[in-house]
Amino acid sequence: MPITPDTKNWTWVLERPCAECGFDSSTVAFTDVPDLVRGNATSWVEVLERENVTERPDNETWSALEYSAHVRDVFRIFKVRLEQMLQFDDPTFENWDQDATAEAERYNDQDPATVASELSDAAAEVANAFETVPEGSRQRRGLRSDGSAFTVESLAAYFIHDPIHHLHDVSA
Repeated sequence: MPITPDTKNWTWVLERPCAECGFDSSTVAFTDVPDLVRGNATSWVEVLERENVTERPDNETWSALEYSAHVRDVFRIFKVRLEQMLQFDDPTFENWDQDATAEAERYNDQDPATVASELSDAAAEVANAFETVPEGSRQRRGLRSDGSAFTVESLAAYFIHDPIHHLHDVSA
């Protein structure tokens, strides 16, 4: 059964803590993000070893495998967005429909071991990409398709909420 698409504008996580997962972007330094990514990725390995990894808790919620595949793709997408911000002046990010991707890529039919490996690799790449951003480039801007503007620093804080939040989702 298809999941109802999420239409929330999650940029509010840059202004206030997330009541669901407890993430507070005001407590995260830019230099914390690479280690947060690496630690988060390690936790997904255990999630993907669950026997019920493909079971949806209800008709409105992704399975742990679907969340894992989504987080893998979040790592990939934000690496590309970071690279665009560092290479171009004020790039506009291509819109990404995460729900359409989950359906088209058949997230829940993917092999959990493959997803674990790919998630780990994507996490290492995006962590390294954020880790190597020169301090003088952290204020470079990028724009979401809806016009929301980010600096490299605010993109990092916005980005890291997603995998942290989704780990909370599969832990609840």
